[in-house]
Amino acid sequence: MRLKINIVQLLLFLICLQTYAQIDKYTYKKELLNVSDDWHAIVLPNEIFKNVSSDLSDIRIYGITKGNDTVEAPYLLEQKKPKISSKNIGFKYVNKSTTDKGSYITFKVTLDAIINQVQLSFEQDNFDRFIKVEGSQNLKDWYTVVDDYRVLSVNNELTKYSFTTLKFPDSKYTYYRVFVKGKDAPDIKKAEITLKEKQRGSYKKFTVKSTEIVEQNKNTIITIDLGMPVPVSHIKIKTKNTFDYYRPFRVKYLRDSIQRESGWKYNYQNITSGVLNSIEENEFNFYSTITNKIKIIVNNQDNEPLNIDEVVVKGFDYELITRFSASANYFLTYGNEDVNKPSYDLQYMKERVPGKLVKLQLGPEQIIPKNQEKTVEPLFKNKVWLWAIMLIVIALLGGFTLMMMKKK
Repeated sequence: MRLKINIVQLLLFLICLQTYAQIDKYTYKKELLNVSDDWHAIVLPNEIFKNVSSDLSDIRIYGITKGNDTVEAPYLLEQKKPKISSKNIGFKYVNKSTTDKGSYITFKVTLDAIINQVQLSFEQDNFDRFIKVEGSQNLKDWYTVVDDYRVLSVNNELTKYSFTTLKFPDSKYTYYRVFVKGKDAPDIKKAEITLKEKQRGSYKKFTVKSTEIVEQNKNTIITIDLGMPVPVSHIKIKTKNTFDYYRPFRVKYLRDSIQRESGWKYNYQNITSGVLNSIEENEFNFYSTITNKIKIIVNNQDNEPLNIDEVVVKGFDYELITRFSASANYFLTYGNEDVNKPSYDLQYMKERVPGKLVKLQLGPEQIIPKNQEKTVEPLFKNKVWLWAIMLIVIALLGGFTLMMMKKK
């Protein structure tokens, strides 16, 4: 009976040890509070990104049941970026004409469709013009869709830039007329008509700890310190200038840094590039990257530097869509560069996810204690005790020997 009890106790100990060993592979955990449904959403907070792997592959959700069993909750990782769909609309040209006031192109939409964009290609480069777009149902009565819409092309040894896409509110006409204003207007070579639909994403605006602007070798270098690593995927550059400008720029992010005897060595890598200009909003999206510093290098060429007002830095929300199949105390665990991304069945059954999910709150970050092997200490630390026992043993053996000899 006693042997059976000992075996059961040993099994329970091994189960508890295995339970802890799964979580023990990670460095940090946050308790998931008020898990009440089979499905929940978890928005990843900013503070965890300094401790997760760069591709978020080390995130796991573990639960500890009342029986000390470990359960792993599967999840889908979603980046809440905008979803954009584009539908090309068929059309045919009706006519082209040129007057001393400008050039016209008229086309007929072949389907009963809504449009909101016209992409134009021109025969010539290097122009700066204004465009008017009108719509009609009968080629007689024309209604303004958009007016004084600026299009631009700059093509030289230093800059190659064009802005020739017309964007306007959803519009539904049978005929459209595009008028390029001005004498010697550039000729329209080709047009594409589309309906762009955009589902808004969920952004976080990150707090900028400090901004440093330096003018160096005809470049404006803007270094932005975000204070802690966060997933950056969007910047908006605001200037105070009222004149027209077109400046190539690059964006770099701080990948890592090394401390040497001479000081810190920072390793920046390119993440995107483009052209700052006075026509567009100067908003730029790029692949989400976890970093705590970004550097924007604006090439001023021979122009005076731009007066930078503000740089807004944002990133998409990251959300875990999680299924809970057992009653347990659940934790979000992370912090292990050596594990691969998990593979769950959920990725093949996304249509099963309910439409509305309750978002869970997270507890404070905790460091997960590690199982460390205990060093076996000697029974006797002080050698005096060891010698004393050895002398006692020798004396006893000697005494027994003498007693045996006397008996003989």
